[in-house]
Amino acid sequence: MRLRTFMIDLVRLRSVLQLAVAMAVGASAATAVAADPLPPSMKPYTETIGNTDITFKMIPIPGGEFVMGSPDSEEGRKPDEGPQHTVKIEPFWMGATEVTWDEYDIWSYNLDIQRRQFTGEAPTARDKVADLIARPTKPYTDMTFGMGQKGYPAICMTQHAAKKYCEWLSAKTGHYYRLPTEAEWEYACRAGTTTPYSFGDDASKLGDYAWYFENSSEKYQQVGQKKPNPWGLFDMHGNVSEWCIDKYDPEFYATFKKGEIPVNPVNIPTTEYPRVARGGSWDDDPEALRSASRIPSSDEWKIQDPNLPKSVWYMTDALQVGFRVVRPLTPPTAEERKARTYDAILPSDARENPNRKVD
Repeated sequence: MRLRTFMIDLVRLRSVLQLAVAMAVGASAATAVAADPLPPSMKPYTETIGNTDITFKMIPIPGGEFVMGSPDSEEGRKPDEGPQHTVKIEPFWMGATEVTWDEYDIWSYNLDIQRRQFTGEAPTARDKVADLIARPTKPYTDMTFGMGQKGYPAICMTQHAAKKYCEWLSAKTGHYYRLPTEAEWEYACRAGTTTPYSFGDDASKLGDYAWYFENSSEKYQQVGQKKPNPWGLFDMHGNVSEWCIDKYDPEFYATFKKGEIPVNPVNIPTTEYPRVARGGSWDDDPEALRSASRIPSSDEWKIQDPNLPKSVWYMTDALQVGFRVVRPLTPPTAEERKARTYDAILPSDARENPNRKVD
């Protein structure tokens, strides 16, 4: 009983320390995120992708409430970042960094299958499920565009491809992984802060935390080299923008009633464009790297794609876009996954004329 009480006190202390860090980088006691204590079962962990020596780290994110969007007074603010509204988020784990080519290529190039064929190793039950999940066709060109592969963030995938990777990763590991919602992403990025960046409001400090236009040498960089945010997440500002599940709707925040606190809100897309990326990239100016900044996708991200119709897997001109994964504390049932449509569904218009206009 004493041990259990001690563990609960430790969890509470961690929550208090998280908020103290947030306050130290610019959030006040009155406006800091109301983060709940982490459940004792939620600890950082390292996941190994089966049949490989490739690993990635997952960081526990406490549930809680926060004010999503930016105030009118924030420098660089755009109209689609408001109105501000309070949102409740349930606990989840988030990748400490973006998904790297080391991880992504296992799926996209069938490297796990090739390894089994070479070694003669029999597929496990998980392998058999994972092998049935669709994988990308051969890319049009080197999708790293010469910027680096080992330890660098994977880029140029469509949101659909990122979702299929998550589906494959879930089958491969036995843990349910998906893309974050916009709300989850901003909540994790802010990490208890209310300032434009998770480290405060002084953009001159951005170089300590992010790769962006001024310091990137015009290319992405290996993940995890800059300082993390207060919750231990690297590259939430800059390096590559990151896919969220949501459709981009500049008026979405206005759909919530005053006084209403939505829980895990999400705007599920059905058409190919526009969808949401977050965080800004190596090719962006500081205002695009703010916690509240929203980036809509467009068909201009596929201009170089020679396919007709355009590939559902690749964004040949989105050298600035990648993704990271999340794992909810409470995984959905098969019925809930189908109902929520968080998983990959081919866009209804994905094979139509790429120059069409989509509302």
